[in-house]
Amino acid sequence: MDPQTKSKVRAHIFLQGYVTGVGFRWFLHKKAEDIGATGTVRNLPDGRLEAIFEGAPDQVDEMIAYARTGPDAARVNVIDVTWEEYQGQWDELVITY
Repeated sequence: MDPQTKSKVRAHIFLQGYVTGVGFRWFLHKKAEDIGATGTVRNLPDGRLEAIFEGAPDQVDEMIAYARTGPDAARVNVIDVTWEEYQGQWDELVITY
């Protein structure tokens, strides 16, 4: 294993509430750019938002905390976080449509 990936983590999250159609994906994209986190984020057909964050533990923790608040127009009622093995799939936070 590459020594640089040893200290990296991955969180797979699902958000429920008023989380689609409010700029949530771009809100997370901007934050990820600012702190250097990577991953992917997308709206699901059932109205939830799904995101995978990868990076250093402090980066991923910050992304999860940021997702809990969301943009001003959003309302997060439930956030489910599952920790997974780091895979290093992305170079940035990719918005999927």
